[in-house]
Amino acid sequence: MREEIKREIIAGFTTFFTMAYILVVNPAILSDAGVPKNGAIFATAVSSFIATLLMGVYAGLPFALAPGMGLNAYFAYTVCGQMGVSWKTALTAVFFEGIIFLIMALFGARRAIFRALPKSLAYGISSGIGVFIAFIGLKNAGIVESSKETLVKLGDISSPPALITLITVIFIGVLERKRVKGSLLLGIVFAVLLAVPFGLVHKPESVFGIPKPTAALQLDFSHIFSYSIVPVIVAFLLVDVFDTVGTLSALSVRMGIPLSDEKLGRALTSDAVGTTVGALLGTSTVTTYVESASGIAAGGRTGLTAVIVSLLFLTSLIFYPLISIVPVFATSPVLIYVGYFMIEPLRKVEWSDLTESLPAFITFLGIPLTYSISDGMGLGFITYTFLKLLTGRLQDLNPVLILLTLIFLIKFSL
Repeated sequence: MREEIKREIIAGFTTFFTMAYILVVNPAILSDAGVPKNGAIFATAVSSFIATLLMGVYAGLPFALAPGMGLNAYFAYTVCGQMGVSWKTALTAVFFEGIIFLIMALFGARRAIFRALPKSLAYGISSGIGVFIAFIGLKNAGIVESSKETLVKLGDISSPPALITLITVIFIGVLERKRVKGSLLLGIVFAVLLAVPFGLVHKPESVFGIPKPTAALQLDFSHIFSYSIVPVIVAFLLVDVFDTVGTLSALSVRMGIPLSDEKLGRALTSDAVGTTVGALLGTSTVTTYVESASGIAAGGRTGLTAVIVSLLFLTSLIFYPLISIVPVFATSPVLIYVGYFMIEPLRKVEWSDLTESLPAFITFLGIPLTYSISDGMGLGFITYTFLKLLTGRLQDLNPVLILLTLIFLIKFSL
């Protein structure tokens, strides 16, 4: 029993440090939309604490939640930037989206999505997300970079971040081969130590510091029912639903949990509550993080892992200056390893059945190449449905799957 508890604690620390970058990145993005930075820091930590604690206690799963990357960028740069919506009104849109999300979860609508999801697509989603987060790790380390001619190309691998990342990936691999407990967490510590001589880890201004909740309870309902805001709510809802379903599917497949398991229904409710509470506190959509896979890889199997992550998020309010010194690239080796870890389900795809394997392959490619979990899923759903229709395999389809395909077709055509 002690060994199991120790493993869950290590898994919690691993997940937290893999996704702790959100404590720095999310406030920076939201502040570009006008959200007070201290308030965004407080909202990020506290909303992550509440949602992840609920996931651990209520759902009993080792999944962590925090304000979602991509969703925060949409909030700041599209809704508040391009559309000119105030950050307070945008938070209100997120709040309404969370309420709708919660109703869907409580009445089983999202659970029906899980039950309707073909296994081949679930395997494609899991593997695609693995490549996606590995790509993010490579990008954050500077190992790959953008190119006008080829979209991406090899970066400067002689740079300290790239070298440290490559060395740490090998370090983690050796530890894993030797079955050293907590190898992913040790990898992050190892990367930070290597970064110190290069001056990439800066001395914190102070050890302790608690941000003020200046963005909490700042919702503005005066414009929420205007014609221009309704599409914003719908967009938040669609992206949140499909990103969450994709992430939970991938993590569940990796843990061997069937998509019909009641725990996933509770996980969906936890996710919805997180979004609603997060909006009240002052942050964009809160969602389940694919980085939870790092904790699973470290041995996390129960809600205790999530509880540990939640407590670390709460503690981060006090030690935020110390957490902020960890460079983003120091988590890159873990993201790359987790990508390798998550690609395993591809071997379970029925490659002899083209109507199953091709949609899985399209999904697998679509997620990293579109840089979007929901868009990659959409391509997979559309391919799966039309292949089944045109080859006379109607028995493999269901109403929910057809409805989701129609939704994606409408989404892509707008």
